[in-house]
Amino acid sequence: MRFDITLASLFSLMTVLMLAGCVAGPDDFTAKSSEDDRNFDVVSPSGDPAANQQTVSLVSAEERGDFRSTPSGLKYRIIKEGKGRKPNRNSTVTCHYRGWLDDGTEFDSSYRSGRAATFPLSGVIKGWTEGLQLIQEGGAIELKIPSDLGYGPQGSPPTIPGGATLHFEVELIKVN
Repeated sequence: MRFDITLASLFSLMTVLMLAGCVAGPDDFTAKSSEDDRNFDVVSPSGDPAANQQTVSLVSAEERGDFRSTPSGLKYRIIKEGKGRKPNRNSTVTCHYRGWLDDGTEFDSSYRSGRAATFPLSGVIKGWTEGLQLIQEGGAIELKIPSDLGYGPQGSPPTIPGGATLHFEVELIKVN
């Protein structure tokens, strides 16, 4: 009988020890949770992987404060360094771009139309003229353009309200 009690006690003790080894301690859980909080997947309603990447990069850039400012108030972040020619204010450039408002509403996109746009830098809003001179062919930049470097208090109805801050991702394909 004594042997049965000892065997039962030993079995119970081993069960408790094995279960205790399966439970993570508070330090393990906290470290894993904070790491998981920094690494998350965003799924767009459309299921488009390209939209997911753009959303992640935009949110991360704002949160990390990766934007630099020019004396005019233009904020920018170099997404990709280019290796080609750098435009000046008199250059004509070919670009792919996407533009959106503070609330995330996309108002224009060459990607959506499937055709890159070609235009003289002297014929666009001041924020583009200044911002595109910061990169070289093959480069990409994200611009946060204050209203006075964009469409000002009048906006560009019906898609861009007066006083709007404009956001752009621009890929400089060619300096013509």
